[in-house]
Amino acid sequence: MSTESKLGNEDVNDRLIELTDETGEKIVFEHLDTIEHAGRTFFMLTEYYEEEPEESDVYVMELVNGEDSAESLELVEDNGLVNTLFELFKSRAEDEFEFLD
Repeated sequence: MSTESKLGNEDVNDRLIELTDETGEKIVFEHLDTIEHAGRTFFMLTEYYEEEPEESDVYVMELVNGEDSAESLELVEDNGLVNTLFELFKSRAEDEFEFLD
């Protein structure tokens, strides 16, 4: 799943999120959309680069509450759910992004 942004950099800066992966590495993502689906909250993210690539992958992450009530984002691995959410995202964001097959 890939997108090509039609937004300028000034619109992007307020949508950046820094996440830490399981190895402790920090990665900056651009928040593309939040989707509520089946009583759950999902974020559509793409990795952020200073120089915007021609195309980029979209990551679907679920907002989950941990045992200590701390919120975290977990990568959605269910391909059927990812496809459903990506189709919803495409229909909501068709004016902002060019979607590539």
